[in-house]
Amino acid sequence: MALDKEHGKGELPGLERRVVEEERGLSFFDKYLSLWVALCIVLGTAIGYFFPRVASTLGEIEVANVSLPVAVVLLIMMFPIMLKIRLREVVNIRRNSKPLLLTLVINWAIKPFTMAIFAWLFMRFAYADLIPRALQAEYIAGMILLGLAPCTAMVLVWTYLAKANIHYALVQVSVNDLVILFLFAPLGKFLLGVTTDFPVPQATIFFSVLFYVAIPLVAAGITRYVLVRKNGSGWVERHCIAKLGWITPLGLLITLVLIFIFQGDKIISHPLHIVLIAIPLILQTYFIFFIGYAGARVLKIPFKEAAPSTFIGASNFFELSVAVALILFGINSGATLATVVGVLIEVPVMLSLVRIMKASREKLGTYRQVD
Repeated sequence: MALDKEHGKGELPGLERRVVEEERGLSFFDKYLSLWVALCIVLGTAIGYFFPRVASTLGEIEVANVSLPVAVVLLIMMFPIMLKIRLREVVNIRRNSKPLLLTLVINWAIKPFTMAIFAWLFMRFAYADLIPRALQAEYIAGMILLGLAPCTAMVLVWTYLAKANIHYALVQVSVNDLVILFLFAPLGKFLLGVTTDFPVPQATIFFSVLFYVAIPLVAAGITRYVLVRKNGSGWVERHCIAKLGWITPLGLLITLVLIFIFQGDKIISHPLHIVLIAIPLILQTYFIFFIGYAGARVLKIPFKEAAPSTFIGASNFFELSVAVALILFGINSGATLATVVGVLIEVPVMLSLVRIMKASREKLGTYRQVD
């Protein structure tokens, strides 16, 4: 057994105990996950539809298309995750480049093109008699914009819930944000056939990274430094990080409610088109996830690094895609609606992928990596 070879005989019970303890923190959340998600979707949609003033008021509180209510929730949700970050671990990642290369290939050489293919096949063929042709083109454009915007900060949440390598996820997010600045516009112009300047809303990128990554990372880093100096690293792990673990899943459910509050009216007003758009988006998400999973198996990437590598391509930077859709096509366009559908499916679908990934621990060699 690989575990015996690498860790020595007799250490198995301790490792098993550690895994059990990690799982126990989210057991209640995991056990009723489908119920919580369903309730949050229904609650958010109902509030958004029956109390449109609440949705419009909250929706107006934004900076560069980044919702401040969502940003506040995500900032709080990210804090326990960032508290786990150790600078030494981030620096050591430079010795392991395979997961990062896998991420870059999936995000920029595969995902945008497969999304364009899925969108074209469904809109032009499967839905040819269901959706007017002009609207088909707008939906295709919105779906392509989603495919062009691989996820940033939320990868840290999915990685945290999967009990994978947060440090590697942080590096992948940072590199991905830089690559977006260089490749988003040329790929967008190519896939959408835009001959004029293709907008790259740098303010949206800046504030998203600021609210979702930079502020919680700095705040958690300062907190960790002070607490470690006073009480030691072990005390922080046992008494702070362990006790704050419930904040992240709770924040995720609140985020889900907020997302559906903002789109409650659209969901009730356009149910058929939302379902039709959601189908290829969901298929694309699982398709990209399993490409990443297969790549991790081929490259023999351990579970803890394979998880963020698969999550970052499967999920989307929806603030960026929505912002560009608004600039190019307008608020009432089919393209904007398509990007909004991407927002709606993000959390439920990614939570299902977290479960799939956690079930694949042993296949990807969880125990063959020394932490």
